[in-house]
Amino acid sequence: MFDNLSDKLDKALHVLKGHGQITEINVAETLKEVRRALLDADVNFKIAKEFTNRVKEKAMGQNVLTTLQPGQLMVKIVKDELTELMGGDAEDIDLTGNPSVILMSGLQGSGKTTFSGKLANYLKRKKTKKPLLVACDVYRPAAIDQLHVVGEQIGVDVYSNREEKNPVTLAKEGIAEAKKLGCNVVIIDTAGRLAVDEEMMTEIANIHKAVTPQETLFVVDSMTGQDAVNTAKAFNDVLNFDGVILTKLDGDTRGGAAISIKSVVDKPIKFIGTGEKMDAIDVFYPSRMADRILGMGDVISLVERAQEQFDEEQARKIQKKIAKNKFGFDDFLSQIQQIKKMGNMKDLMGMIPGVGKAMRCMDIDDDAFKHVEAIIHSMTPDERANPAKLNASRKKRIALGSGRTIQEVNQLLKQFQLMSKMMKMMQGGGGKKMLQMMQNMR
Repeated sequence: MFDNLSDKLDKALHVLKGHGQITEINVAETLKEVRRALLDADVNFKIAKEFTNRVKEKAMGQNVLTTLQPGQLMVKIVKDELTELMGGDAEDIDLTGNPSVILMSGLQGSGKTTFSGKLANYLKRKKTKKPLLVACDVYRPAAIDQLHVVGEQIGVDVYSNREEKNPVTLAKEGIAEAKKLGCNVVIIDTAGRLAVDEEMMTEIANIHKAVTPQETLFVVDSMTGQDAVNTAKAFNDVLNFDGVILTKLDGDTRGGAAISIKSVVDKPIKFIGTGEKMDAIDVFYPSRMADRILGMGDVISLVERAQEQFDEEQARKIQKKIAKNKFGFDDFLSQIQQIKKMGNMKDLMGMIPGVGKAMRCMDIDDDAFKHVEAIIHSMTPDERANPAKLNASRKKRIALGSGRTIQEVNQLLKQFQLMSKMMKMMQGGGGKKMLQMMQNMR
């Protein structure tokens, strides 16, 4: 996400490092590179120019504190301006009304149907709502089937009527069905087109007028760059939508849409899609995104994801097992499952300050734990509970059963033993011992 832009901004801001003070010359040199980086990221020229002008104005108007270097001050100013450019504060969706009606709009291929499911799943989990998905795409043959598959995946009801070809009637029927089923949120998935056309705009405007939604969201593929911004403007002129959803931010995107869409349509980005799974949806926080663009990571989002998967009861059980020296491979496996639920591994690494850049060129497989799981699953229940029983013949059998080498089995056992010791020391307050052990692991 934004790797190319991050690299170029880092190089641009490097110009000021080592300088004792901010001058018009070194600021101009830095901002020339910043503007070039934004243009390469497909940010509109006018927006890029206005951005660098604001940064220059703020930089020249400040004295560098003795505790800060010019480079550090410039990073702060750029971060603050990026945050403002992308919207300033995060904005939630309006869920007033019973049921609350959310109208999804966008071009075909933007990920609208999939994101309708992600949003339903998000509202069901985070807001404890009971959503209903309504299929109003009467043109794309597989659209209704796709929405039903998505609904089944997340355990959410889907309303469709294959005989009805009027999307306005379908939308009204969907709201009536929601009231009958006791659903308090209705998400209407509308038809997309390959390009903006009058027929499409008239249809979505008619649905909007008929159902008066609390939220109208425009779904856009972030990989289309400046085209995404232009399409958003065309939709907003007709619909006056409430917010933007950016999909495919986990792809090889230059970031121009995320950075400039707010200033063009004056509507906030409310959610982003960060993967293919149904839980790959995040609230868009401009300040956190600015941090990530500037290579500062996003620790808050990482902690939030960890808290979502944290099972308090399970944690208490594991604490007791550690205290009694009964922490086994089944417990280790459950911890791996919780980490996997947090999302894409490369995305998680990118949230750790300084790590994202270092890991960028590395190919991190989403199934990084697959071989570990294979080894553990090849153990008997008794061996998982009592790792000390794993002798040479058992290790050989486990290696054959998992398709891994004996060296890999030994390596996993060594890592498991070290982790068990560390966990026990943390419980017993053995900070000095743990520090010594970590030094020995280097």
